[in-house]
Amino acid sequence: MFSLVIQAGGKSERMGEDKALKTFLGRPLIQQALDRLAPLADEIIVTTNRPADYAFLGPRLVSDLAPGRGALGGLYTAVASAAHPIVGVVACDMPFASKALFETATRLLVQEEADVVIAKTEDGYEPFHAVYRRGTCVPAIKAALDADLWKVIAWFPSVKVRELTRDEIVAADPSGLCFWNVNTPEEFASAERLARPAD
Repeated sequence: MFSLVIQAGGKSERMGEDKALKTFLGRPLIQQALDRLAPLADEIIVTTNRPADYAFLGPRLVSDLAPGRGALGGLYTAVASAAHPIVGVVACDMPFASKALFETATRLLVQEEADVVIAKTEDGYEPFHAVYRRGTCVPAIKAALDADLWKVIAWFPSVKVRELTRDEIVAADPSGLCFWNVNTPEEFASAERLARPAD
């Protein structure tokens, strides 16, 4: 049983407006992630501190359980709020989030009894396009918060982390776009051009 959590709690400072709600191919950007990944999910949650703005989407809305604790607090909110034992977490600003990669990660989590299945790129780990085992990750993240740690992966040494190989990532996401966060109006426009169906 799989919970999908879409994180919409960022400040969108570089965008100059709430990027999750910015129109992307005629609809809010967050809808892109929702439509791509919803077929995987037995439950869908959106984390946001402005639930009234997101009520139109339909899924359950959850506000920060660890206010003021940055990305680690956001990850805790996502994993702790899920009802199911396997939790996929994705950022709302990833228009090319990969259903196939989430399927691969979920299969590996189960087969290899891992607690986290995550990609590591040249930019580091991708915690907001990853899969978590709720039962082991919630206490580990909570312990990191209680210890006043801030790094989003600070708790990784206390759980079993399975890194996706480059081949596994490429097989699931040949485009290489799945981890792309659109942070600026220019990136947003580029992503929209790439996502636009060919005429």
